[in-house]
Amino acid sequence: MGKLTVRALRTVLAVVLTGTVFVQALMVWVLVSGNDPEDGSLPLTPMRVIVILGMATAQVALVCVWRLVTMVRRGTVFSHAAFRYVDGVIGAIVAAALLWFAVTAVNAPGQREDPGVTVIMGGVGVAILGVALIVLVLRMLLAQAVARDVEASEMRAELDEVI
Repeated sequence: MGKLTVRALRTVLAVVLTGTVFVQALMVWVLVSGNDPEDGSLPLTPMRVIVILGMATAQVALVCVWRLVTMVRRGTVFSHAAFRYVDGVIGAIVAAALLWFAVTAVNAPGQREDPGVTVIMGGVGVAILGVALIVLVLRMLLAQAVARDVEASEMRAELDEVI
């Protein structure tokens, strides 16, 4: 990865992380302080809690991607240490999908006249789970690359002994 690409990605990650933390803090303050203009009416309060948790899943994914970019820049991404960050991204995506299903459930009673909206929202949740499966496949590719790297290192060591 080039320096410009890494800087651009880190800038985007930092801006998104800062923005989500700011919005999250404001939403928590509104919930805790009692200054809620809607007086905590349903389904607004559950939706706010879900959004706060959803932002936390995004933040976890952002931090994991930041760490992976650092590993790529150092040339250490093809190691077992990278798996925990990829697993963190997968977990964050699955958690986001579950939160989306919670949004769908909270929104469903208001959609009795048009249940198609609830079905579409459920489809979006399944699509989010599909993204987690794609990242899982990429994790398997990383595992193969790490195994090949280990195998190549062992072969080099054996060749060094022969020479």
